[in-house]
Amino acid sequence: MTTMILVIALVISFFTDVKQRKILNIVTLPAILIGIISNTVTSGFHGLLFSLLGVLTGFALLFIPYVLNGMAAGDLKLVMAIGALKGSAFVFGSFLYIALFGGIIALIILLFQKDFMNTLKRMVVSAQFRTLDSLSKKEYHHAFPYGVAIVLGTFSYYGMNLL
Repeated sequence: MTTMILVIALVISFFTDVKQRKILNIVTLPAILIGIISNTVTSGFHGLLFSLLGVLTGFALLFIPYVLNGMAAGDLKLVMAIGALKGSAFVFGSFLYIALFGGIIALIILLFQKDFMNTLKRMVVSAQFRTLDSLSKKEYHHAFPYGVAIVLGTFSYYGMNLL
């Protein structure tokens, strides 16, 4: 059941993030709740801890990028839902694939916009943390719906676990 809920939440989130640049609470919050309840019902107290640790792991993994406005709350809640449904080990493994897909997507965007060298130079010269709020409109165009990376990374990690 948790796998089916995860797939539904990921597919819906993919399309809403691409189309509206939003991952909806009506998708993520019930997924978190269903994960906690389902794992608790099937495994008792151990299942409750399994889900809660998954939620906390998901939160911890994206908290800093969220605080720096590098991603939205929907991205954070979607990763928390992955943790609630599949546990901390799964959300951490997915996160590695998510980060890889996020980096690849960002690199592709920079290369297609022919701004890779300027961005690299800006990163090396400035070497400072900046939030998306502090970026100019010209710099902001590099941002992309991170839900795409979350979905691709999670499905990839899940697929690798099936092998």
